[in-house]
This record gives sequence, structure tokens and C-alpha cells, in this order.
Amino acid sequence: MLQRRNHLFLLLALLVVGAMFVAASSGSEPAPSAAQDSGNPLEGAPFFVDTDSPSYLTWRRSGGRKKDLLAKIALEPRNIWYGAFTKPASQFRAKVRRPIEAAEGEGSIPLLTVLRALSTQCSPTYQGGGPKEDRATRAWYDKFASAIGDSRVVVAFEPDSLGTIDCHARSRRDDRKRLLRYGVTKLAELPNTTVYIEAGAADWFSPGQAARLLRAVGVGKVRGFMLNATHYDWTRNNIRHGVKISRLLGGKHFIINTAKSGRGPVHYRRGNRRINIWCEPGLRGLGTPPTTETSHPLVDAYLWVNRPGYNQSCGGRKLAWNTKLALSYARFATTWEKPPRGTHLGHRKRYPPSAFNIPR
Repeated sequence: MLQRRNHLFLLLALLVVGAMFVAASSGSEPAPSAAQDSGNPLEGAPFFVDTDSPSYLTWRRSGGRKKDLLAKIALEPRNIWYGAFTKPASQFRAKVRRPIEAAEGEGSIPLLTVLRALSTQCSPTYQGGGPKEDRATRAWYDKFASAIGDSRVVVAFEPDSLGTIDCHARSRRDDRKRLLRYGVTKLAELPNTTVYIEAGAADWFSPGQAARLLRAVGVGKVRGFMLNATHYDWTRNNIRHGVKISRLLGGKHFIINTAKSGRGPVHYRRGNRRINIWCEPGLRGLGTPPTTETSHPLVDAYLWVNRPGYNQSCGGRKLAWNTKLALSYARFATTWEKPPRGTHLGHRKRYPPSAFNIPR
């Protein structure tokens, strides 16, 4: 009996010590990566709508049916983009702070996209600007992080950056990964910044390749990754793809760009090859508006990381607001996450291939 009582006392003592340890641990300050992994950081506050954007200003000047269509873009929160194109350099900090301070004033969360490490070519000799450009990009990351400071923001980090690493000369690919990792690390150090790193799209590279690249650039330091940032693929396809990537990364969360996925992608076949029209496919539409109510618990939000109504900088076009294009996206808007039965390339009506920009 005495031996049994001693065992009970020992068990109680261990339970008390364990409880004290848990309490002490829960009161400690979490590391940045731990803070980025708790709950869904995008819930609880509305996203910021930029009333100085071209879409909003065009909507205000419009009337009738045109105004109704433009409202589908202008009145929704969209990511504000920053990169080497953010000029003049003397006003860089003010341009970053403008939406942040406006959002703070109204209690909303600004959504920002970083596009600084842009690959403009793809060849075995492409240097991406070399070490000089790497130094300039690191300095840019420093300035961007400094401008954000302690403010609450969400950052979509470097669309297309991982998928274009192989566009660089072999001797420059590790340099590219180190450069991106530097930017991820700078943003991960900010206490109220939630970061999602580019990870391609369901119709781009494999989950295994995405996971390897994400680990190389430091995904463990931030909340997670993003999909479909510059693509049009269906949301359900990206959910399946993202879950596979997440499993390889220990359960990382992700966001999906739905800005242009309302009619899905334009894929066609040439022999045994599936070809993806990534440069302005025709008859596309807005997808599900930004929301944290998603179809999978690993998906923190559907966001408009890309900017519907802007020309892509491809096919000889300059990146710029295009009202005609915006109206087309609004006209064909849907909330479909997958193609409804009986549709072809996102439409029940049959169009000629040229309407989708499919070459002959």
C-alpha cells in the first residue's frame, strides 16, 4: 500500500511540473516562423480597397452598364504591386506607406505584391543582371521591409520567381535562390507581415519541384505559399495541387489567386503536347472575389494577387490599365471553382479557337 501511495505522489508531482512547463512555454515570445503558423492570419479584418487605383477612378467616372461592370473590379480588394517599376525612387517609401496608412485608418489589411526579382529572358546564358543586380535587389528588399516596419500587411512574394529559376544560366541558379531567400528572410523578420511565396500553378511545375524550391528559399520562415498568381487554372485544380505541396512541407498553408480564373485556363493540344496559353488568352473572366471562406482548410484565402484589367507585359504589350480588357473580364465573371458540365474552355457557347488566342 505504501509503495502504491509513493507511486501516486510521484505521478502527481510529474503532472504538476509538466503543467508548469507548458504554462511557461505558452507565455514565451514566439519566433517569427511560429507567429506566422498560428491560426489563419487573414481572418478578422476586411481587406483594403485602393480608391486611388485606375480601376476605381475609371469606375467613378463611368455610368450605366459600364459602371456596373467596372464595379466588379473597382470595389474589390486587389493586391498593390511594387518593384523596380515603382518610381520615382525618391518617393518609394511614401508609395509603400500610402495604402498601409490608409488601411490603418479604416481598420483593414493591405494586400501587397512584390515583383522585384523579375526574369525578363530565358536562355542558357541569361545572367539576370548578374551580381550587380543581386545587390540592387537586396537593397530594394531592405527598403521595402523598412517601409513596412511594424504595420499589418499581407505580402505575395515574387510571382513567377521560382518557376523561372531554370531560365537563368546554370551558374546563376543558386545565386537566384539565395537572393530570393534573402528577401523572404527580411520580410519574415517583420512582426506583423504575413508572407506567401510564389509556387507556380497547377498547370505549371510539379508539387515535388515546388516543394524543393520553396524549402530552398525559406518557406519554413513564413506562413506559406501562393498558387496561380499569373495563371488562369481552375481553383479546384490548384487546391489539389497545393495540398500535395503542403504535405511535402509539413502542412504549410497557401492562398490561391482567383483574379482571372472564372473561366479557367486555355489549354490546347499539338500532337502529344498540352500547350498553355499564358499570354492573354481570350474570353477569360473574373473568378471568386477575395475571401477567407475557401473550399479547403489549408487555403487561407482566395485573393486577387494579380490585377484584372491590366495588360500582361507580353506579346508586345506594356503593363498598363486597359478599360476594354477590364470590361471583358467583368462581363465573363463567374464564381466557378471547376468547369461546369457541358462547357468548353469555360463557355457553354462554342467559339472558334481564334477567340481564345489559340494559334492555327
